[in-house]
Amino acid sequence: MKKTFNTGLILLVLCLSCTNLLAQKQVKLVSPNGKLSVQIAVGNAIEYTVAHEGDVMIAPSAVSVTLGDGKVFGKNAKLKKESTRTVNAKIVTPVYKKSAVTDNYNEQTLEFSDGFNLVFRAYDEGIAYRFVSVLNKPFIVQNEEVNFNFPADHKAFIPYVRDIKPTLEEQFSNSFENIYTYAALSDWDAKRLAFTPILIESVKEKKVCITDADLLNYPGMFLYKGTQTNSLKGVFATYPKEVEHSKRNQHHEAVVSRESFIAQLNGKTNFPWRVIIVSEKDEELANNDMVYKLATPAPQNVDFSWIKPGKVAWDWWNDWNIYGVDFKSGVNNQTYKYYIDFASKNGIEYVILDEGWSVRGKADLWQVIPDIDLKELTAYAATKNVGLILWAGSYAFNKDIEGFCKHYSAMGIKGFKVDFMDRDDQRIVEFLAKSAAIAAKYHLLIDFHGVYKPTGLQRTYPNVINFEGVHGLEQMKWISRVDQVDQVTYDVILPFIRMVAGPVDYTQGAMRNATRGNYRGVYNEAMSQGTRCHQLAEYVIFESPLNMLCDNPSNYMAEPECLAFIATVPTVWDNTVVLNGKVGEYVSIARQSGNDWYVGSLNNWDGRQLALDLSFLGEGNFKAEVFKDGINANRAARDYKKEIITLPTSKKLTIDLAQGGGFVMKITKVN
Repeated sequence: MKKTFNTGLILLVLCLSCTNLLAQKQVKLVSPNGKLSVQIAVGNAIEYTVAHEGDVMIAPSAVSVTLGDGKVFGKNAKLKKESTRTVNAKIVTPVYKKSAVTDNYNEQTLEFSDGFNLVFRAYDEGIAYRFVSVLNKPFIVQNEEVNFNFPADHKAFIPYVRDIKPTLEEQFSNSFENIYTYAALSDWDAKRLAFTPILIESVKEKKVCITDADLLNYPGMFLYKGTQTNSLKGVFATYPKEVEHSKRNQHHEAVVSRESFIAQLNGKTNFPWRVIIVSEKDEELANNDMVYKLATPAPQNVDFSWIKPGKVAWDWWNDWNIYGVDFKSGVNNQTYKYYIDFASKNGIEYVILDEGWSVRGKADLWQVIPDIDLKELTAYAATKNVGLILWAGSYAFNKDIEGFCKHYSAMGIKGFKVDFMDRDDQRIVEFLAKSAAIAAKYHLLIDFHGVYKPTGLQRTYPNVINFEGVHGLEQMKWISRVDQVDQVTYDVILPFIRMVAGPVDYTQGAMRNATRGNYRGVYNEAMSQGTRCHQLAEYVIFESPLNMLCDNPSNYMAEPECLAFIATVPTVWDNTVVLNGKVGEYVSIARQSGNDWYVGSLNNWDGRQLALDLSFLGEGNFKAEVFKDGINANRAARDYKKEIITLPTSKKLTIDLAQGGGFVMKITKVN
């Protein structure tokens, strides 16, 4: 049969295709150093592509926001204006790992006639984008389309939600604590969500770290398998419709039912930043500032000069298990006076009263147990130059944030450790911002425990001095074996992933230390995996402005050399230099405080030798107080050696790390 062709139809199709190509607007934004770029295509949809020196990091990925009335930011959008700007400024940081941060980026703003803008920023270390609503009335966000399409089936370090629940929706309620699963994107567990940050390997040893920033009134981003091969998509908790006091956990609020939408927003609103960090070398990840730089600055009319970072003598991890005293230890004034005396003698700024000071089962912070006299304790602590911090479950705290802050601040309490949020839907995110603002009004510090990772709230409210959202040392109270949870390996992963987001309330400082074979979980006399020096080095490696001493005073006083180091090591820094590192293997970081430098190294279970280049010290002669793994640390993990050394003029130092080992030193210049 003879085939016939409709020439007119073919020409029409070709014309329509050409028209579509011509209608698609291509915009390119390049980082200040020219290495990193993002290509934005605007047509029927909006897609972005990220490349680093010609290597595709993120393949074309669509973004959009669907509103409750059916309007979609990003579909058939009409671009009406483009604008660019370059910023090269300095951010002075009151509480951070550096006294100042260079904020250098190129920015592209795309303004659309559909009621929204789309803003992209290109830093040398990453790309970020956010939607901005310019609507003049409140609106509902039904959902946000976030895609991260990768050019190949890369491997990733995946922080899955720890508890596998029957539905993905139920996984929105979780503690944000888990170790990392190393797997290909194609092997993603379809039964599980993952939280951020997440790290994906790419070509030429480059890596991509994904997270979100400037989260103030919007749900946080989970990740799940995308609809395309080798892709991930953002997933957001829907808005809680009904909540109640949890029957399973008295300290938090349980979601009974949810709305179909994810957020309710006012008209003119900034959405959170979607952050794509690209590193050429692993160590770059351990010194990244993008989340902090992208956060909303602190309000200029609020005084934050009163904030005092420091260390905390902590009671809960060691189960109030002091010894050599003539009173029964526990949650009582005698025990806490002992902790206060210990803190005062050693220059430790704070003592925390963790769970137990208020009446159990009541979720009422006005009801103090009979064995605790808070007024007496606070007055006693003041005479010793020690501040007290109170633990609070989020459900109880949310009953009367203003009342609690006003009352306990007047009593002399210095802050709250707020625990068991265990969600990052819009209501919880707004709870964090509200708590921070009210606490700042009464000059109170906030340590958010049982919470999602930081997204920059510590810049907006510097009194928010720490966050958990980490698989910290507290897990060692109930983890029975290393083959159940390998915490040592986790310790040399988190500086490259979780710590990219911000500080960690990891709660280190164990004086009972165990080799891989000797470790076991003991609830009331807990121990750490790895060596003593591994624990000491964590005070330098882990960014933690409010840093716990997890063990009990009795154990610390039996270890005066280690105690002296822990008690005097700073918790905020003037400068940070990452010396080396490889995800899951080792990391070495140098941090400056005044004229002194501190250097820490952490190791996985493979004994190794590392070369440290200390040329950042500059000219001059230097001595160092060194804590290193003892010669028998592979058998007795508590074995260490302290010595004073003179640094070689070459500023090159070789160190030996035991299995699960560590190294730390304080460097001072010799006049």
